[in-house]
Parts: sequence; C-alpha cells; structure tokens
Amino acid sequence: MIVRDTLASHDFRRKITHHVAMVTLFLMACAAILPLGFVFFYVVEQGAPAINWDFFTKLPAPVGETGGGFANALAGSALLIFMASLIGIPWGVSAGVYLSEYGRGRVAKILRFSIDILASVPSIIVGIFTYAMLVMPLKRFSAIAGAVSLAVIMIPVIARTTEELLKLVPSHIREAGLGLGLPRWKVTLRIVLRGSMNGIMTGVMLAIARVAGETAPLLFTALSNRFWSLKIDQPIASLPVQIYNYAISPYEDWHRQAWAAAFVLVVLVLSLNLTTRLILRRVDGKTR
Repeated sequence: MIVRDTLASHDFRRKITHHVAMVTLFLMACAAILPLGFVFFYVVEQGAPAINWDFFTKLPAPVGETGGGFANALAGSALLIFMASLIGIPWGVSAGVYLSEYGRGRVAKILRFSIDILASVPSIIVGIFTYAMLVMPLKRFSAIAGAVSLAVIMIPVIARTTEELLKLVPSHIREAGLGLGLPRWKVTLRIVLRGSMNGIMTGVMLAIARVAGETAPLLFTALSNRFWSLKIDQPIASLPVQIYNYAISPYEDWHRQAWAAAFVLVVLVLSLNLTTRLILRRVDGKTR
C-alpha cells in the first residue's frame, strides 16, 4: 500500500513537472516570436497605407517636393540580385558539390572552415573589401561592385546548403551509377545533383532573401542613383539604400515613402522564406 502511494505520488509529480515544462517552453517560444510580430505589424501599419501606383512607376521627386516613387530602386535591386545570382549560385553550388563528393583531407577542411567563417563575416566588411578590390581600382561606384559584394554573401549559404543536401543522397545510388559504367562526374551531375535540385533551390532562395535587404555593402559599392540607370558600370539605385537615405532625411513625405519601401521589402523577404519552407516540406515528404 505504501509502495503504491509512493508510486502514485511520483507519477503525479512527474506529470506536474511535465506540464510546467511544456507551458514554460511554449511561453518562451511566444516570447521569441513577439519581436518579429511587432516589427512586421508595425511595418505593415506604417507602410501599407503609403503604397500607391506612383510608388511603383515614378522616379523619386526632386529634393523638397512631395510625390514620386521608387521605380528606379525596384529595378536596380532586381538587377543587382540577378547579377549577384549569376555569380554566386554557380560558385556556391560548385563549392558544395566539391565538399560533398570530392572534399577529403586537409584542403577540404580548410575550405569548409573558410566558408563557415565567410558566412559569419559582417556584411559591412564584405562591402569594404569589395570597395578596396573593385571600386578603388576602377575609380567609380558601380552595379558590378554591388553585385560582387552580394554574391560573396550568397556563396557560403548556397555552398553549405548544397553540401548538406548532397550528403543526404544514399550512397547506393552513387554506386548504382558507377556500376553502370558512368564516370563519377556524370553520376554527380546527372544523378546526385539533379535529384537534390529542389533542396538546393531552397538554399538559393534563402541566400537571395539574405541579400535582398542588405544595405551596408551597397553603400560602399553600388552607392545610389536618383535617376533611371541600368548601366552595370555606373552607380545604381537599390531599395535598401534608398530606404536608408529617405529614413534619415528631414522630409515627412520621404519618411512615408521609406515605410512603403520597407513594407515591400518585408513582403518580398517573407514570400521568399515561405516559398523555401514549402519546398522543404515537399522535399521532406518525398524523402519519407
């Protein structure tokens, strides 16, 4: 009887401890989400009412005048991200393939460590590096320099994602391809890489979402431009830099447009992240 009462007491205490722990974890999770929720809803509250057709179709108004839009910054950001993707995606995927399929020994360890360090380098340092390597020798700010700085930020994200996804491919698939007489490079490109393409695209979209809101490296490389300019060897407007310039200005109408641009940027980044989650869920479903 005493043993039974003791066991019941321990069971009751264990259930209470379990429930307290679950409630605590739930509250801590909510506390972690709250800042994101406050930021998102505040940006929506300030920026959504300022969205209009002129914002997407007109150039910035002259200094001191009201009206105008962010058409040049939207086009400039699209061009910068496109150029950065052309540089960063092949480079990052190639590095990931090498680390996963051929990376053995000291060289691979050094490369893997370097990629991890590059992923943690502040973006402003990347901007200063690109400024020293491209802007100063060419003696001009340019879209090329801005794209290179964004590509450098993209590379480690894509490389590590590609490496981890390729490692999930079962070894017997590689062995089957080799057993059929295919060279190893064909097995890697036509079987392993193609089968992991959906997962690799998630890394690509995460990298794009990461660089879409970067401001610091573009201040040192692409600078800005208040006019239509899609020349890659000239300064170019971008959404984050124009938000920064408008936010620190003394004009109330510029502040309103900066909130509108911030809302567009948040929606873009959120859409990319949600798309990534959906693709990941699809990949996980196929794996299981």
